[in-house]
Amino acid sequence: MKFYALIPAAGSGSRMGGAIEKQYMPLNDVPMIAHAMMVLAREPRIEKLFVVLSPTDKRWNNYAWQGWEERIEVLRCGGATRAETVLNGLRAMANVCDADDWVLVHDAARPCLADEMLDKLIDEVASDAVGGLLAVPVADTLKRAAVDTTSGARAETTVPRAGLWQAQTPQMFRHGKLIEALCAAGSNVTDEASAIEQLGLQPRLVESDSRNLKVTWPQDMELAGLIVGQLNA
Repeated sequence: MKFYALIPAAGSGSRMGGAIEKQYMPLNDVPMIAHAMMVLAREPRIEKLFVVLSPTDKRWNNYAWQGWEERIEVLRCGGATRAETVLNGLRAMANVCDADDWVLVHDAARPCLADEMLDKLIDEVASDAVGGLLAVPVADTLKRAAVDTTSGARAETTVPRAGLWQAQTPQMFRHGKLIEALCAAGSNVTDEASAIEQLGLQPRLVESDSRNLKVTWPQDMELAGLIVGQLNA
């Protein structure tokens, strides 16, 4: 049994509104994806890190990744959605992965993963029959918006937060089972755990913290920069 990591990085990050793809936006002087890769690449239990790019990606080769050549393999087989990109990457990895090997899928736009959280995930999930993911119990009061928005967004009801968790990455599942799940679920699932759930399985929730944020909006960059600076201090 071995551990591998996969970073889907074929998206455009349109909600960020930048001139370049989100994963390449500079964060503390290096591309954001570099921070996501660093923590995975320095974990000794991970055999290799696969980065799945769009076939038309023109930016990857603009950066120097010296010293990482033996740890990282680039796969230019990204799809139109995250699920397609992950599935294409998993299929391309099949020449080195066994069906029972673990694959940790991590967002390119989640640059603040702490080493101890990665260790915790691997430690707690490696013996699990299903797999699991980092997640955080929901702390805020949740509101469901009304469908009629002619007068602006309005709260229709409060959603009970008991038992609700906010999914993060990495999400860690067996290579073969994850391929099966994504093939069955289709291209619209937004994370790997939801595909596994559709097989009737229950992924393990490994409690993380809010520092492991996903950069989605422009204002997230400043906070991510501060967190990364603290993690690397």
